[in-house]
Amino acid sequence: MTLLALKLILAHFMGDFVLQPAHWVEHKLAKKGKSKYLYFHIGVHILVLLIILQFQHVGAILFIVATHYLIDLGKLYLTNPKNYRWLFVADQVLHLLVLGGVLYWISPFSLDVTAIFTESSLLLITFLVFVTYVSGIVMRMLLAPYIDEVAKDDESGEGGSLKNAGTYIGMLERLFVFGFILMQQWAAIGLLITAKSVFRFGDLNKGKNRKLTEYVLIGTLLSFGLAILSGMCYLYIKEQL
Repeated sequence: MTLLALKLILAHFMGDFVLQPAHWVEHKLAKKGKSKYLYFHIGVHILVLLIILQFQHVGAILFIVATHYLIDLGKLYLTNPKNYRWLFVADQVLHLLVLGGVLYWISPFSLDVTAIFTESSLLLITFLVFVTYVSGIVMRMLLAPYIDEVAKDDESGEGGSLKNAGTYIGMLERLFVFGFILMQQWAAIGLLITAKSVFRFGDLNKGKNRKLTEYVLIGTLLSFGLAILSGMCYLYIKEQL
């Protein structure tokens, strides 16, 4: 069952991402169902599925391809500049659900949902939520006295940052640190701090804003500190279970 699942997912990744050039996607968005590349795309999926599944389960392949065509066609007609990201996610989820259904059809399996609610699973989920969202809010509260002062003194005139970029960067760096601690890779944390310092040095040096530099330094140390503390607490609590 696992081997078949990996084959189906690999075929999907190959057909939807590796073997679909960007100009195919653009042409499909412009021409919708009249685009020749939509049918090229479906043909690629058929070929990849046949090769990876070694010409077995032909009925399942036809079902996957037919549903893939219908899902892609619906996505093309519904896509607009405001919803394309969400439709991309929905599109991929639907494709994977189809693959899951086909997998169950060929090789029935059972899912143990109760495994999510074990102590170890809930502990990990709780700390992941803390490291990503809760830590960000805690940091904003701690840094609140400095935000207005830093914004007022930032007169570089080179434009602002991407919307919510700081939030996502903070989440990712804390997830990396948390993961490194779980893997006992402390040296990797130092490498991550060094990499971030290198990327930020140019902006801070160019801006020549001491308050901004101090603000970024405090935020970075808080972010890494919370992630390290979370990782250590998680490992300690896990050992007590």
